[in-house]
Amino acid sequence: MEVIRKLLWPFSLVYAAAVWLRNQCYDRGWCASESFATPVLSIGNLSVGGTGKTPMVEWVLRRIGARRAAVLSRGYRRRSKGFVLAGPDTSADDLGDEPAQIALKFPKVAVAVDADRRRGIRKLTHLASPDLIILDDGHQHRKVRPSGAILLTCWGALYTDQGYLPGGDLRDHKSQARRAGIIAVTKCPELPDPETRAEITGRLQPDPGQRVVFARLAYSDVRDTEGRVVSPEELRKEPLTLVTGIANPEPLVRHLRSLGLVFEHLEFPDHHRFSPREIDALRSRKRILTTEKDAARLGSDLTGHWVIGVAHQFGEADEKVLLDFIDSL
Repeated sequence: MEVIRKLLWPFSLVYAAAVWLRNQCYDRGWCASESFATPVLSIGNLSVGGTGKTPMVEWVLRRIGARRAAVLSRGYRRRSKGFVLAGPDTSADDLGDEPAQIALKFPKVAVAVDADRRRGIRKLTHLASPDLIILDDGHQHRKVRPSGAILLTCWGALYTDQGYLPGGDLRDHKSQARRAGIIAVTKCPELPDPETRAEITGRLQPDPGQRVVFARLAYSDVRDTEGRVVSPEELRKEPLTLVTGIANPEPLVRHLRSLGLVFEHLEFPDHHRFSPREIDALRSRKRILTTEKDAARLGSDLTGHWVIGVAHQFGEADEKVLLDFIDSL
């Protein structure tokens, strides 16, 4: 892998120059960015792969109190086109797996998808009259000027340590971190002590006024498709089949092993669309455990499986930093 990355290094230089030039066009006003009367909170990252954007959206939705929020996403790998508002009859095919997951968990929140974020914001404002729009994966969408931005970066894979596509994982220029009010270091093995926080913050080199917060992953109870909790004793009775189609399943695998579970792991690519043959193969297995994101994609094609969720867990002081930032929008 390292050899391939070195061979791709010249192409990464070209890519870095291209994204730098694109951002310069917006920074200098040569390309237009649009602001909106309704506050817009962007949640995004600079890299490809899972930094935990969907759990961050859900964290905000759980904690904004009486505010009437709406969520707008691109709807990656959906089969629909244009603007789609989630409703009782929409599925992951219409919305994409992550928006479908959010819509299922937060039925009172208006969730929509549109590759044209400006059009999507205008339509959501007209249809749902929100007082906060959460722009999922919005950091690269320079045509929208958000009211505030939360930038996510993974513990162990900080954007400051990464190279650019195709040899690395960065899809945007490192300099664009400055547009975020909050930098959240996600997927920490544990919430770091003050010395470690200071060391990581120093590596990120935040601008004055930017705040750096830290989160670990907290996995939920395992539930069946009716929402009933499955006890650890039941999970340990017989070996399981773990089915994942997410960017990085390793933290989940470690968590399940720490619970003493025995399982075969069927690992698929991120956002994988299961074929009829794969669905039939899964139906032949009796004890299937999967993620909320995969369950959204599997829909009603698979029944009787178990689902595990994941959330970000911040320390008390960092929670206050985040809530104060969101309240200011």
